[in-house]
Amino acid sequence: MEIFSQLESFIINTIHKSFGGEPLYAEYAYLFLAFLVLLLVGWVSNFLVKRFLLGVVRSLAKKSKTKLGENLLREGFFLRLSHLAPAFVIGALADLVFSSYPVIDGLVDVLINLYLVVIALWVIDAMIDTFYMIYEGSSISSKLPLKGICQAIKILVNVTGVIFILSILLDKSPLYFFSGLGALTAVFLLVFKDVILGLVAGVQLTANNMVRKGDWVEMPKYGADGDVIDVALTTVKIQNWDKTITTIPAHALVSDAFKNWRGMSESGGRRIKRSINLDLSSVRFLTKSEISELEKIDLLKGYLSEKRAEIGKEGLQVEEHGLAAPLLNGRNLTNSGTFRAYCIEYLRAHPSIHQKGMTFLVRQLAPTEKGLPIEIYVFVTDVRWVHYEGIQSDVFDHLLASLPVFGLRAFQLPSDSSLSRMSLS
Repeated sequence: MEIFSQLESFIINTIHKSFGGEPLYAEYAYLFLAFLVLLLVGWVSNFLVKRFLLGVVRSLAKKSKTKLGENLLREGFFLRLSHLAPAFVIGALADLVFSSYPVIDGLVDVLINLYLVVIALWVIDAMIDTFYMIYEGSSISSKLPLKGICQAIKILVNVTGVIFILSILLDKSPLYFFSGLGALTAVFLLVFKDVILGLVAGVQLTANNMVRKGDWVEMPKYGADGDVIDVALTTVKIQNWDKTITTIPAHALVSDAFKNWRGMSESGGRRIKRSINLDLSSVRFLTKSEISELEKIDLLKGYLSEKRAEIGKEGLQVEEHGLAAPLLNGRNLTNSGTFRAYCIEYLRAHPSIHQKGMTFLVRQLAPTEKGLPIEIYVFVTDVRWVHYEGIQSDVFDHLLASLPVFGLRAFQLPSDSSLSRMSLS
């Protein structure tokens, strides 16, 4: 300390003798030169740390070939950390250089503390981003979206940093500001209502695993129907099938209803629930010759043999000339019932239809003004949209084309061509 005091006096006297003027001006010149020297020393220390120490750290991180090292380098963690060196060097020298000027020394300490808080926030931000990048590359990232939580942690850290900055500037304890937050709670709730709602909703979405990246979500209220591409703290982005992007507030997903198709994707089966409406006028009993013809279909051989054994000699008595009243005293096969049996056997033999573990149903619904619905309720093994639609189309193409074989017609409202045929007849 004594050496620096003597050096300080020597520099001030030298400036005073060289340039003359008031002694006070010599002190101002000394302070100006001291600031320049401190800044130069700080710059040199930063340069040396980046050039040598940071170079060694980078080479070690690259040689380790770990995701942590690569991501720390990518986010500039070590680069940001190197900015602490000038603060420590300048802080140590300032106490010696400005020992005779406590006001200047105190001002330098305040500036250095502010600088340290800013760099610390910068470094913590890089650490959070590094953690998130490592998490994104892991297998659990698709099951638990943490982007919103990481953003919430960043907000909390930065708010804490602002409180420390205020405590340094106003020379108050950070506890003073933390205690004052309680009194401002009502104001914060009113001013930042939407942000707080989004923050709470984002945490709920993550904690309850309601939506995650890659889910297929439908929300008609917002015109959203597509894949989730981003789950942030206050918003969720959905890329619709037409490649447009819909941004939905996070709290809307908590308060409003939406459909998430994730369960379907994870189950490995996608439902077909579609009906073929039969024209009621085409439903009738099968004749002996028709039954004999249908027995040539491999898929119906077992069903028809079983029905012959079940009904016995009294059944299957419909003659070619039409229906007679006594036939209603016994049991006979209908074309609609046989068609349902064919649908079951066809779907049982289909390689893309789930046979076990999921609902498999072909049923007849109540007749309506649009005919007799035969509903197909099964699950496809391929959940991909394009493949699913192709399988579903192939199934119904085949079943619709099979109707004439059973003497059935699909119901449809009269068209121009059908009306013209009626007028010609």
